[in-house]
Amino acid sequence: MTCDYIKLANGGVQRLQPYSPGKPIEELERELGIRDIIKLASNENPLGPSHKALEAAKRALEQVHLYPDGAGFGLKTALAEKLGVNSNQITLGNGSNDILELVARAYLQPGEETVYAEYAFAIYPLVTVACSAKPVMVPAHLYGHDLAAMADAINQNTRIVFLANPNNPTGTWFNDVALDRFLERVPEDVLVVLDEAYFEYVEEAHYPDGLRRLARYPNLIVTRTFSKIHGLAGLRVGYAVSHPDVADILNRVRQPFNVNIPALAAAEAALDDTDHLENSRCENTAGLGQLVEGLNQLGLEHIPSVANFITVDCAGEALPVYEALLREGVIVRPLGGYGLPNHLRVTVGTARENERFLKALGKVIKAGAR
Repeated sequence: MTCDYIKLANGGVQRLQPYSPGKPIEELERELGIRDIIKLASNENPLGPSHKALEAAKRALEQVHLYPDGAGFGLKTALAEKLGVNSNQITLGNGSNDILELVARAYLQPGEETVYAEYAFAIYPLVTVACSAKPVMVPAHLYGHDLAAMADAINQNTRIVFLANPNNPTGTWFNDVALDRFLERVPEDVLVVLDEAYFEYVEEAHYPDGLRRLARYPNLIVTRTFSKIHGLAGLRVGYAVSHPDVADILNRVRQPFNVNIPALAAAEAALDDTDHLENSRCENTAGLGQLVEGLNQLGLEHIPSVANFITVDCAGEALPVYEALLREGVIVRPLGGYGLPNHLRVTVGTARENERFLKALGKVIKAGAR
């Protein structure tokens, strides 16, 4: 082969490394021949989707020989009513990851910049570099966003700021006062993407609702997902709410059938299942408490979290602990790729799964895995 197909790609894509997701259960089964595996690596809802959503998806399967409604009319109408916004403010995505890429594709040009926080979601710099733009990382404060420093980092080349509240993978959050102070400092020609993938899990009194700020800040884009508390990660459906003009631009670059028929149906049904949402939130609150208590008993520090995961300090290199847990049939997420080589991110599971993880963690630490 004489042609270098890597060099044919645009310069930004050449510099990328593929995003590394949590290890699938099937992969661990193939590698180690282990059964009865629990996966606490990808922040999925251990209760799964609601019965209403499952039934809606099953009924929708009868129509999969047809293309989906490219405009997503039914889901957008339901979201608009539920959220108190207009449907022309909504952009649907193949998960909220899709929305992040749409924003970058629509608004970034080579040489422009995005601002994001240290230890924030890996997709932010990925979509930036893919557009041959420059990601500017601002050092974290106590593992979370330093909003004042992020505002200071904005310059004439900045086009987008990515915020995650709560943040993945640390579980940290910022309050309503801090967000408002930040937004007041952002020029109106700089877009602020507020990633609220874990919004529904948070129970803190002063946690801000980004949607309530859209009227004041037309440069704000709020993204949410059905992958987390709604338990629809495998169907891939998320959305953004923004100023109608921003939504119009995003919908110009959005693929017309980016959300499939079962996903549209399941998401619309999930919106109505408030019991499932509340049960999931309660299960998560109890599970977080169980994990914190167990980690304290093991003498391990953690980053306080308000999401459906917790980040554990292994007091040494975390990769050997991760690998030892795999041999116990427990999948968690190592965070070396996030600049946290001593940390593991652990999804809140059921009470039984949490207990199994804690026992396995205690076993591998006692055996000297760290």
